[in-house]
Amino acid sequence: MFDTVIVRFGGEIGIKAPFTRKQYERRLNINVRASLKHHAIPYSVLSRIPGRLYIRTNRAEETAQKLSQVFGISSLSPAFVTSSNMDEILDASTRLASASFKRRESFAVRCHRVGKHLYTSQEVCARVGGHILSSLQELKLTVDLTYPERTLQLEIRDRKAYFFTNVIKGTGGLPLGTQPKLVCLLKDDARSAVACWMTMKRGCPQVLVNIDENLTASKREDKRSEKAAETLMKGSIGFPARLRITYYNRNVQKTLEKHPPELALLVRKRLMLRIAQRVAESTRAEGIVTGDSFGKNAVHSVHSFRILDEAVKGLPVYRPLLGLDDDEIASMSKRIGFEKTKMKKAEPSRTETAVELGKIREIEHKLNYEKIIDDAVESMLTIELRA
Repeated sequence: MFDTVIVRFGGEIGIKAPFTRKQYERRLNINVRASLKHHAIPYSVLSRIPGRLYIRTNRAEETAQKLSQVFGISSLSPAFVTSSNMDEILDASTRLASASFKRRESFAVRCHRVGKHLYTSQEVCARVGGHILSSLQELKLTVDLTYPERTLQLEIRDRKAYFFTNVIKGTGGLPLGTQPKLVCLLKDDARSAVACWMTMKRGCPQVLVNIDENLTASKREDKRSEKAAETLMKGSIGFPARLRITYYNRNVQKTLEKHPPELALLVRKRLMLRIAQRVAESTRAEGIVTGDSFGKNAVHSVHSFRILDEAVKGLPVYRPLLGLDDDEIASMSKRIGFEKTKMKKAEPSRTETAVELGKIREIEHKLNYEKIIDDAVESMLTIELRA
């Protein structure tokens, strides 16, 4: 019976300055239209007011579920609309309650009203609740305003009234595209995917890059990274959906095997950042995102992050996971939809001693790292993803 979707904007958008808020809402409107087009969902009207979108469609419930992955939306509700005339409100409320409420359930009525009317929100709730009780006596319903089993909600705006019983939680955050794009180093585990998602939630489109950390071509890991990338792209419909993949030269592995693991790991990570920098320069991205977090060894410390960042001059490196532990990252991974992507433990280290930058540079010069980076960028493959 639903013919409309109410789309509520994220709370952060509402507190922006008027000009910025207008720009953010316009961007969100574009992203919603792109998602509707991608999913081939027909709609007759899409109207925007401050803080809301109203979409008229005969596939309201499906539309609400699809749009819940669009960044910048706090919640959605499949609804149906009538005029704000009290008689129509009473009739529509009874029809919705008859279709939704079960025998002997408790219920409450909530009303949000904008505009001038001959009644107050409290009067609407009282009259609608009384009308439902008298019209549906056979259901033996009861009113519970504190812990109701069902809630019938009305949103009355000027001459229209919207009725709904379900509120679907959205992704929240800022609309994608309201901030500059970033290069995300996407590995074959959930850490980097969660880090990428967190920066997307702040409005940054992503340029996804997968560099094989095992220094060999692994189809299995490629597929795992591709799966994570496709999950990320569900929230970025309307933006380029591509995954760039490259591998190190095999000679790198042979050289690094001669050095302590903590040195080899830092060299590898610095190579990855330099490759990401090349991609950022070619795509006009303004930073790099990694899934690094604090660990129990020297490789995952503030000191090591300083050594890593030194390899990328003039470009910021973002680490959204620094404030999270493994359990929090795993929980977020599952909530986002990466539950099938494994969580790797932090790479082991044999020492707690801070690594000297001079030793890292000596290894890099022996590797001829400039040629390694050139080869990696030239051999980079681009995969078109399915959202």
